[in-house]
Amino acid sequence: MTEKKFLYEEKQYLGYNQLSMLRRLSLALFCFVLYWWKLHTGRNGDLFFWLGISIIVISILLLFVLHIKISVSKNFIELDGLWTTKKVSIDLKKIVKVERKKYSKYHLNNAVFNLHLRGLTRFYTGGNEAVEITDNEGHPYRIGTQHPVELEKVLKELTCHE
Repeated sequence: MTEKKFLYEEKQYLGYNQLSMLRRLSLALFCFVLYWWKLHTGRNGDLFFWLGISIIVISILLLFVLHIKISVSKNFIELDGLWTTKKVSIDLKKIVKVERKKYSKYHLNNAVFNLHLRGLTRFYTGGNEAVEITDNEGHPYRIGTQHPVELEKVLKELTCHE
């Protein structure tokens, strides 16, 4: 088996998504507040304590769950996701435009893989910026990344667009 040489590679983990983390930690905090309230009113609230601990443990485990792997070789961009997702390959020969932009006007965004919405295909786990590429058919792909400058540089070099 031959090993592929990638010019750029990035892994994004599910636990680093800010919106999901905020939801989980808010729910854990709610459980701990209920536990404290039940403890001070003379009732048993152990279930809420263990539920809060479980949510925090799950949040820690999600820091190790790979959501998106972005790999750029000479001819393709490969986006590989979780277990049930299909690998997406974008041919670099068909790319006509590469630009770096803000991923969204919102600070908190859901983690998505291959989401087709309003004519735009999105890939995102975390970060504020993205690289948007457009193919020769006019279809845009917005790829959220932690290293937008490096990804944009590699894509522009490979597609010869300045």
